[in-house]
Amino acid sequence: MSTPTPTSTKGATATPAVGVTATATATGAPNPVLRVAPAPPAAAAAYFGGSLAFHADVSYVATALAAGGDPGFVVLDSRSTQSWDQGHVPGAVHLPTALIPGRAEQLLDRSVPVVTYCWGPGCNGATRAALALAELGFQVKEMLGGFEYWVREGFAFETREGRVRRPADPLTAPEDADDCGC
Repeated sequence: MSTPTPTSTKGATATPAVGVTATATATGAPNPVLRVAPAPPAAAAAYFGGSLAFHADVSYVATALAAGGDPGFVVLDSRSTQSWDQGHVPGAVHLPTALIPGRAEQLLDRSVPVVTYCWGPGCNGATRAALALAELGFQVKEMLGGFEYWVREGFAFETREGRVRRPADPLTAPEDADDCGC
């Protein structure tokens, strides 16, 4: 792994982490990306590994559900009934966050991991739902991107009127490919 080398350190005041050199901009100020040095590799591995234990990618959830059979988890939509009616992931359980403490035990099997979602990245409803479920003893992950990215990536969804599918947004999914390759 290479360490960035500065083009100029004139005026650089940030203290880089061991083995990392702060890169200054043309004005002499620290490069804003490296103003706070990257974490050491072991700390980064622990953080990102931990993140994967808490989050699920929309495309992975869709792939697991499309494979047929038991995916090994249940998807939970934590939004309001009005939001659910506008559209939801096929096969998802509808349980608004506020109702989780009183209804989760009736609707969910504690031995089956739960993947929560809400509207999208600008909403923390899935995070709050995941917290409520974890506090009740459920294994839980949050689906990154929520319903917004489910739709934007071109996966089918259900509404009051039936099943709908929109074309994938080329900014979220490559055209003519099964996955993004990441």
